[in-house]
Amino acid sequence: MQYSFLIILVVLMGGMMWWQSRKAKQQQSKVKDFRDSLQPGKEVATYSGLLGTIVSVDLEKEQAVIDSEGTLSKWRLQAITEPPVVPAYVHDDEVDDNGNPLPAVEATSADTEASQASIDTTVVDDTQVPIDGDAADSVPTAPTTTAGYDQSTESTSSNN
Repeated sequence: MQYSFLIILVVLMGGMMWWQSRKAKQQQSKVKDFRDSLQPGKEVATYSGLLGTIVSVDLEKEQAVIDSEGTLSKWRLQAITEPPVVPAYVHDDEVDDNGNPLPAVEATSADTEASQASIDTTVVDDTQVPIDGDAADSVPTAPTTTAGYDQSTESTSSNN
């Protein structure tokens, strides 16, 4: 019984090691193919975040010159990777509930005038009017409280 568990454990560990080495070889092959495909004019990025275009490649020295917005810089091939994929931005108002694009609607001049006419341009006067002395006395005010203490009553404690 103990030997069967040990055999199963060794077989599982061997299977995991084989699986990981297989994945590593696939990744190395993919990186090698990418580096071999580097040619002038190809869009690339570096691991540090520089985006640019390949100007020249020197496979003997394993270096490439990258043009980034008019600035030329020399990089090792190990530092170059594929540029990030930038997804297209679609606003929620441009799609229906299922994510399908809505048909384009052309605005006419009558629609534009109608939408501008419906805008409320009312001006509000925010000036304050002073209250007469008699009117101020008749307005009830609520006592203010701060941190649970009533501020409307006098303090009854004295220091003796």
